[in-house]
Amino acid sequence: QVQLVESGGGLVQAGGSLRLSCAASIRAFSNYNMGWFRQAPGKEREFVTAISWSGVNTYYADSVRGRFTISRDNAKKTVYLQMNSLKPEDTAMYYCTGGLSIRGNYYRNTSYDYWGQGTQVTVSS
Repeated sequence: QVQLVESGGGLVQAGGSLRLSCAASIRAFSNYNMGWFRQAPGKEREFVTAISWSGVNTYYADSVRGRFTISRDNAKKTVYLQMNSLKPEDTAMYYCTGGLSIRGNYYRNTSYDYWGQGTQVTVSS
């Protein structure tokens, strides 16, 4: 059974940093494209970032580009999200997701096959 387990969320002041991790129990993890989405209360789930199966290509929402960095370690079956210069508007539940056949649609949540339970990130002003 596939599981994605996020960790690393918490409360941080504006301007601070957090590093999220997503441990995957996917047998062929290195074949999967991985991503992070977030959802704030009363808002729709939105794309944050994604990384291709090889790790060569990365994609970012405009709101986080230059502040967030996604990476992966296929040997550890783990995806990371380094978040710097955090802002109060980054406050949300962050979800890890994985998909086998994205076909370039990294920004769509319907492109992904598996989702984690989420980890809460709260940025105070």
